[in-house]
Amino acid sequence: MKILITGGSRGIGYEAALQLATAGHQVLALARSVHRLQALSKKTSGGVIPLEQDLAALDEASLREAIRQMGGLDILINNAGLLINKPFLELNPDDWRASFQVNIFAVVELIRSCLPFLAQSPSAHILNIGSMGGYQGSQKFAGLSAYSASKGALSTLTESLAVELKDQKIAVNCLALGAVQTEMLESAFPGYTAPVNSAEMGTFVAQFATSGQQLFNGKILPVSQSNP
Repeated sequence: MKILITGGSRGIGYEAALQLATAGHQVLALARSVHRLQALSKKTSGGVIPLEQDLAALDEASLREAIRQMGGLDILINNAGLLINKPFLELNPDDWRASFQVNIFAVVELIRSCLPFLAQSPSAHILNIGSMGGYQGSQKFAGLSAYSASKGALSTLTESLAVELKDQKIAVNCLALGAVQTEMLESAFPGYTAPVNSAEMGTFVAQFATSGQQLFNGKILPVSQSNP
């Protein structure tokens, strides 16, 4: 399969890209800094194709050209995320804009750019990586209101697009991840040790991305062992 993943230079995205490429898939991995992706590309004998992109200012022309060169697209994994840990009264308008730009607006732009390619795939799947922070009814934590609100919007977008894209046979799902040992978790909960590491979750994300559309569409699936 031909797969695009954002936030592929570290954490869950890096591990998922590694697993997918190792399994024989072609992976177009996006990140602002591509040094680790270039090393991963060598490690996977070119299975990972690095593409430098800033989701705050997406270059749609270069993205589409990279997809054409890859030969199309079957799966889009919107994994990149931004977490700002501040009490609500300390969040400024720029914090809110940055949170929603990366966690929701960039996802919208990516999906719009990728739809013509996904529509040609017999097994198209858009997989959004959400958070338990944006999962309705879950426990919320102080300092994460901007992050949780933007991930909540991602969940609703997932449900809405599953309906709109059903006729094109494009499945859309969202994994609401719980605590995973990553740099992002450390910034949210300093000193906390998660029960799941990024390699374990990356493997799960890779497997669900390539097979979850066979059984699920429009679902927000909690993936969590602990709270946080």
